[in-house]
This record gives sequence, C-alpha cells and structure tokens, in this order.
Amino acid sequence: MGRIVSFRQYNFIVSNPVQKNYSGHELIVALQNKEEQAMSFLYERYSKALFNIIYRVLQNQEMSEDVLQECFVKIWNRIAQYDGTRGSLFTWMLNVCRNGAIDKVRSKEFKSVSKNQNLAGTVNLAQHRTEFNPETLGLKAMTEKLKPEQKEILDLIYFNGYTHVEAAEELDLPLGTVKSRLRMAIIELRTKFK
Repeated sequence: MGRIVSFRQYNFIVSNPVQKNYSGHELIVALQNKEEQAMSFLYERYSKALFNIIYRVLQNQEMSEDVLQECFVKIWNRIAQYDGTRGSLFTWMLNVCRNGAIDKVRSKEFKSVSKNQNLAGTVNLAQHRTEFNPETLGLKAMTEKLKPEQKEILDLIYFNGYTHVEAAEELDLPLGTVKSRLRMAIIELRTKFK
C-alpha cells in the first residue's frame, strides 16, 4: 500500500516504489492525461532534488516543504504549458520550483518570519556562515575586481537568485546584454582561478 501525498485539494497515492516506469515522452503524455500514477512517479523521482533547490533559496524546512507542495500542484495544473523544445521536463520543473522559492522570499510571510527569528536561530545562522568553505573562499573578493556592470549582474543572478529576465528588468537592460555581460564576467573569473 502506498502513502498519500497531499497537494492541498489534490491527493496522489505514492506507491513505494511506484509500480510503473515511464520514459521521458511517456511521462509527459501521462501527466498531460492527468494520470495520478504518473504524478506519483514524478514526485518519487524528483521531489528530493526539487526540495533541495527550494531549500537553498529559503533556508527554512517548513516553508520549503510548503513551496514544494505548491510547485507540484502548479506542475500538475500547468503541464500543458511544458514545451519540450525549450528544455527537459526536469529543467522546466526546476524553474517552476526556483521561481516559487523566489516568490516566497519576496512575500510578506517570508519577510515576517525572517524578522521574527529567535536569537538562537540567528546565532546558529551566523555560525553557519563563518564556517570554512573552500569552494567560495575568495570568490566574493574576486568579483570585486570585475567591471561594475559585470559584478552587478553576477551579484543579482548568482548571489541574489534572480533569473536572467528578472535581472534585465531590474537593470532596465535588454536580455541579450545581461547574458553577454554575465558570460564575460564568468570568463573573467575563470582566468582569475587559473
């Protein structure tokens, strides 16, 4: 017997393990036909990876679980909007979840929770940030050496979680300019790492 995964008014039976295995195209067709077994398969296969993406943005377990639930409902309701010519199903779902997490960060609820964190949580967060992380050691300092227009775009996209389109809107620049400056910034950083 499977467990029930509740997506607000939707309930999907998630078998452990899911009985049917889908190819990429079969899964999309089954989802578009609203087959609950396909949704169960999708949840079992991708929920952990998508949760981790959301959690990286929110850094809050409970909110991340809520956003994941909301995103699976969006995926279920909007699967007809998926366009295979623009990327894989996982990439599309990743964008749905990432955008859901960013929307949550911008919400009043998130701002309220962030302001009302207890002192112990704040101290633990500060300790977490001061841990030695060799992957980012000196990275912020390296970005300071970039041209201001490159650094600004890099900060928005990689450190603040903006999409390319959102960064273009924020900076009032054409999308192509944002992508070009970001590419040049990454090339510049690669030369500094060598």
